[in-house]
Amino acid sequence: MDTPFTSADLLLYLQITIAAVAIIVLYHVLFIVVDLRKVLRRIEAITKEVEGFIMKPLNMADQILEAVMSFIEEQQKPTKKKKKSSKKK
Repeated sequence: MDTPFTSADLLLYLQITIAAVAIIVLYHVLFIVVDLRKVLRRIEAITKEVEGFIMKPLNMADQILEAVMSFIEEQQKPTKKKKKSSKKK
């Protein structure tokens, strides 16, 4: 009995099928990577916006605190008045 396919033919068809599937998978991976880059860029932009939103009030509070601290330090500086010395006789 004559078989229509030999084992070598079957192996060749299997290799061709695997190569075609690998090309299709790589094609899809390429689009997935490009989409992930777009998503990561958008996440980075959103993170910068949130950081700016959070940092503005903190910077403002820091400036106010520094102004209050400098005002308090100026108020607590000793005045340069000469005290009369009292000598005991």
